[in-house]
Amino acid sequence: MRRLKPVLIASAVIVVIVLGSYYYFTRNLPSLKNFEEYHPNLVTKVYSQDGRVIGEFFIEKRVVVPLQKMPRHLIYAFLAAEDHNFFEHEGISYTGIFRAFYKNLLAGKVVQGGSTITQQVAKSFLGPERKLSRKIREVIMAYRIEKHLTKDEILNLYLNQIYFGNGAYGIETASEAYFGKNVEELDLAESAMLAGLPKAPSRYSPYANFTLAKKRQEFILNRMAEEKYISLSEAKRAAQKKLRFKPKRAESLWVGPYFTEHVRRYIEDKYGEDTLYRGGLEVYTTLDVEMQKAANVAVSEGIRDYDKRRGYRGPGTVLKSKEDLAKFNEEAAKRLSGVSIEPGLILQGVITSVNTRDMTLLVDLGGRRGVIYPADMEWARLYNTSNSPDGGRRQELHRTFHAGDVIEVMVKSAPADGSSPIPLKLEQEPAAQAALLAMDPGTGAIKTMVGGVDFSKSQFNRAIQAQRQPGSSFKPIIYTAAMDKNYTPASIVVDSPLVFEEAMKDEKWRPRNYDEQFLGPTTVRDGLAKSRNVVTIKILKDIGVDYAISYARLLGIQSPLARDLSIALGSSAVSLLEMTTAFSTLDNMGVRPDPLFIIRITDRAGNVLEENAPKSTPVISPQTAYIMTTLLQSVIDYGTGMRAKSLGRPAAGKTGTTNNLNDAWFIGYVPGLAAGTWIGYDDEKPLGRGETGGRAALPIWLKFMKDATSTMPVRTFQAPDGLEYAKIDPETGLLAGPSTADAVFEVFKTGTAPAEASSDKGKSRASDFFMMDTGSSPARVKRAEPEEYAD
Repeated sequence: MRRLKPVLIASAVIVVIVLGSYYYFTRNLPSLKNFEEYHPNLVTKVYSQDGRVIGEFFIEKRVVVPLQKMPRHLIYAFLAAEDHNFFEHEGISYTGIFRAFYKNLLAGKVVQGGSTITQQVAKSFLGPERKLSRKIREVIMAYRIEKHLTKDEILNLYLNQIYFGNGAYGIETASEAYFGKNVEELDLAESAMLAGLPKAPSRYSPYANFTLAKKRQEFILNRMAEEKYISLSEAKRAAQKKLRFKPKRAESLWVGPYFTEHVRRYIEDKYGEDTLYRGGLEVYTTLDVEMQKAANVAVSEGIRDYDKRRGYRGPGTVLKSKEDLAKFNEEAAKRLSGVSIEPGLILQGVITSVNTRDMTLLVDLGGRRGVIYPADMEWARLYNTSNSPDGGRRQELHRTFHAGDVIEVMVKSAPADGSSPIPLKLEQEPAAQAALLAMDPGTGAIKTMVGGVDFSKSQFNRAIQAQRQPGSSFKPIIYTAAMDKNYTPASIVVDSPLVFEEAMKDEKWRPRNYDEQFLGPTTVRDGLAKSRNVVTIKILKDIGVDYAISYARLLGIQSPLARDLSIALGSSAVSLLEMTTAFSTLDNMGVRPDPLFIIRITDRAGNVLEENAPKSTPVISPQTAYIMTTLLQSVIDYGTGMRAKSLGRPAAGKTGTTNNLNDAWFIGYVPGLAAGTWIGYDDEKPLGRGETGGRAALPIWLKFMKDATSTMPVRTFQAPDGLEYAKIDPETGLLAGPSTADAVFEVFKTGTAPAEASSDKGKSRASDFFMMDTGSSPARVKRAEPEEYAD
């Protein structure tokens, strides 16, 4: 008994140690439910209105596919590469473990695994830590997995979970990242190449080291032949096949980054960061890819045209040493690598020579030569400064440009061959900002959104987040209110000087027109078309500020508005989205659409998390809306928006310019599409003399609308019932009489057309009224031509 007692104690100690060790190594192992109910991190995808991918958000870029979709030769490639006894063992390869143990013992550290596919699955859930304790936990976990899952289920986990390098998790994403195709399309050679990656993704990446990746592929093909998965001849043919690496990139991905970022913020706020980046949501939006492309081009061209009018600001950087030049060329060559040299491509280059003989600049783009001819840098204002035209321009060229200047250029045309200099245009990074937003007035669907010049440099969304003074583009809101308070397009308002006492400041406010002139008796139509400030202020004073503000709210303006007459001139800051919504309401017969960005969101299982139908609210009568549309058509026909006539289809809109030329706007619409544009500086400095809404913002709107409507049929604005038409005298606003020289047809709500006919006496009374109102002689009156109404 005495001899037995120590044995019992030792046995008990061993049992305690074994149980304690088992508890120690298994206490924090992942639950088997993680494997049975496999929910890996998935990519959240954002789609355009026609189902194209426009954005992706993820922690791990992974798309899960079932094992049944994978080709058999792909599965065999992985078995040959990683675990040829997979279907025989119970999750652990003892020979592999002993081999790895021996090598690790010799090295004095963990240098080799010995892992089966099952162990690799366990490892992917335990983490990459290289310690003996982690290895033991991996073995235990692998044994448990084998007892709870089938071999096919383990293979499915493995091929969807593992990392392949190049940012790709899972075999489907790897297939797209390396070969630009879906997994079911992979051939034998491609499958063997991918099967070689999990062992060491960065080491065997064909992008980083093709020679090593090719050797690994050939090794796997030979192993497949040894295991009788394929024949030797099949292995040889696959090894000889030329591989074409072509990452799959959706053409539309990030086509509208400001729009996609707006959607991202919404999802993160509502569903949380974890769901956004790991949940594999499918987000269906209203964005129109082709319209967005048109918007991107319009903003880029418009802001660059404006920037060039402000002159050349000089190089971004000057390279002063050979080392700086070598470093620049190395980085430029990397940027140029794999890029197709096509017209319109913006690049950085360094001037290598200023050639005064033929007035050209030679530019190095990082291994490629380019040339800028005089006509393509004329905007830099190389004007004649001496009696000799050529001499002056040559001097100016030398003063402006120097070897070593880093400049921005645009490819003008593709080079004739690889050795010819690339024809270039001088460019510069715009200092101002611009925004464009377009919506479907009938549904509120946001079709395009550009929130700035370069999303990579500024994510601030000037289409939604910015609050800027709208200037005269706010006037249609005042006129809309007036149409419902006894005004008609033919109502006469006298354009004459006004003075307001500001008691609080002991100052006087003298509102003026852009052209510093007064036109006397003016119809409401002409007042809006020619953007007469004084006329608008008089109308606002008559109808009441609070009444006008109530209409602004009806039309979708939610920003705070000053309760004074200055809102007639757009003094209160609003967003581009608000203004575009207001104009959309006019196009939509007085029914205000709620802006719509997201149509539907589904989770990884296809369950609908939210679905949004178009919402709209009738806020003004169809008659008022239509009359306002005709007034805004006049803005384009003969007013401040005449540049938009070249659109060649019925359109309505309004320019906007703030007092100090800090902001330029144009908001307009055609039947079925409304768009707003804005241009200005973030620090609100002036745009410069003459840079009005009609000159700076309208060309962006026009370029966009021409492209966006190119496939749309030409439509006219449809008039509702409840209207009547009359021929009137534009000088008096009365019915045209025998002495009326230039009678015009005007539209009225039924029952509101003038009943009295115009006469010479009536015209005389109007002239007298103007003279009494202004206290000045008729000589001060100037009938300005349309181009003078520049705001």
